[in-house]
Amino acid sequence: QVQLVESGGGFVQPGGSLRLSCKASGRILDIVAMAWYRQAPGKQRELVARVTSGGSVNYADSEKGRFTISRDNAKNTVYLQMNDLKPEDTAVYYCNAVIFAATSIAPSPYWGQGTQVTVSS
Repeated sequence: QVQLVESGGGFVQPGGSLRLSCKASGRILDIVAMAWYRQAPGKQRELVARVTSGGSVNYADSEKGRFTISRDNAKNTVYLQMNDLKPEDTAVYYCNAVIFAATSIAPSPYWGQGTQVTVSS
């Protein structure tokens, strides 16, 4: 069974930084892409940043220049470095990965359990 486990969320003041991590484990043949989404109260889940196995990266416009996504393929781990955090960044952040598992015939999306990020003074 494939699992995604996130860590690194917490409480931070405006202007502060946090680094989120997400590690994929299980019988994994390949990870096509890894991404971070977030969902604020009363809002839809939205893409924050995404990185493919080849290193292609895309960000939501509101995070460009403040957030950096990176990936360690050897560790099946994706990171999200968040700088200059703002109260509007408060949300539950979810890790997402498109994984070709050993038990599957095609890549499938998987989600982590989410980690809370709260930005407040």
